[in-house]
Formats: sequence, C-alpha cells, structure tokens
Amino acid sequence: MQVIVEGTLTPDGTLVLDSKLKLSPGRVQVIVQPLPELPSDDPFWQLMQAIWDGQKARGHVPRSVEEVETDRHRMREEMEQEIDEAMRLQDEGRRLRQQQ
Repeated sequence: MQVIVEGTLTPDGTLVLDSKLKLSPGRVQVIVQPLPELPSDDPFWQLMQAIWDGQKARGHVPRSVEEVETDRHRMREEMEQEIDEAMRLQDEGRRLRQQQ
C-alpha cells in the first residue's frame, strides 16, 4: 500500500506532514520530491483557491481514503460483473447461431 501526503521540509531538516498517516506502525520508506512554488497571482491557483474556499464555506468534508477505496473496489466489482455478463451473452449468442 502506498500513501501520498504533502508536507513541509523545515530549515533544520525536519519533515512536517500536512496530515496524519493512516498506516500501521512500522518501518516505511520516504521519498521526498520538491513541489513547484506557484505564484499567488497564477490564474489556475486563484481558481483552485476560490473552489476550495467555497467548499470550506459550505462545510464540504472531503471523502477519506477509506471511502474512496471502498467506492473504487465496488465499481471494479460492478465492472467485472458487467464484463462477465457481456461474455455470457456473447457465448450464448454464439451457441444459438451454431444450433441454426
């Protein structure tokens, strides 16, 4: 399992994460990648900030990792069922054509 979380590297070399990791205690591997600094007057950044501010003002609570993963697994299972059903129908059509 891989978790991506942002944080800040302080001048003394300490890494401060933006949120608590939802992993079991134990050893981990940390890969640090600098994020680009976007100027505050960047139009895209201003649009995103306006969206986030609006969501926060409306009391929007983003879904948790667990909720996203649960939905992803459910959609994958539904998709697999649809594929299985399509294959079954295709096999049935092939069988009926062969009987004619």
